[in-house]
Amino acid sequence: MADPDEGPAAFGVLRSKRDATRYQILVEIAERQPAVSQQEVADAIGITAQAVSDYLQELVAEGYVEKHGRGRYEVTKEGVDWLISRTDTLREVVEHVSEDVIGQVDVETALATTDIEEGQTVSLTMREGVLRARAGDTGSATAVAVTDADAGRDVGVANFEGVVDYELGTVTVVSVPPVQEGGSSVVDPGRVRALAADHDLLAVAGTEALAAADAAGLDPDVRFGTPAAVEEAAAKGLDVLLLAATNLLSAHTDRLREQNIGYEVVEAADA
Repeated sequence: MADPDEGPAAFGVLRSKRDATRYQILVEIAERQPAVSQQEVADAIGITAQAVSDYLQELVAEGYVEKHGRGRYEVTKEGVDWLISRTDTLREVVEHVSEDVIGQVDVETALATTDIEEGQTVSLTMREGVLRARAGDTGSATAVAVTDADAGRDVGVANFEGVVDYELGTVTVVSVPPVQEGGSSVVDPGRVRALAADHDLLAVAGTEALAAADAAGLDPDVRFGTPAAVEEAAAKGLDVLLLAATNLLSAHTDRLREQNIGYEVVEAADA
């Protein structure tokens, strides 16, 4: 277990409730100066106005704050320097927690392709849209197993190093018009079957799209093809054929553009 005193300056201002409160009061004064309401400061940081008054007396005595009459305070250069030093430490703490702590405990789930024991180094690959782990450190991306797993079962992995090497998938969208304009009858079933054969996954969005898939004799892999589901499949390396009713089309293309997923829209009349 890690030593609680390790880390940036032993967590600096966070180690002392008094210093943490002084830090918050100085920040509030700097934000409001020169007209400073002790009650507003108290409300902002969750202490009493009397406590704020007591802290202000200390800060004035130490030269961190100057008082210019009733309700008028200003943070001095010394006070600013004190804030900066503590802020730098807090920044280091945030980096330490995000990179060294959270990064170590963040757990992903992979499919074990070999028997794996907890604590064992594993190599990671992406295949058929699924993160897979095998015992050993021969791959471009590795992690440490945090659970036991037999081959074919799910395994928890953490402490990631390297990059999983795979290419993003693409999306081909067949636009299916509303039923008033012909719906699925406009779509050529043979063309849809040919397109589906060249893709890893068939998703449909909308009733007209489901009917078009049925007319082509196809059973969709994704019955409710939401923009998030289609984007995630492509992001995991799968080429997706999406049959989408025209009223749902823009939601999908907007999402794909935002996530930098390549796509092509094929009009129903051309299909």
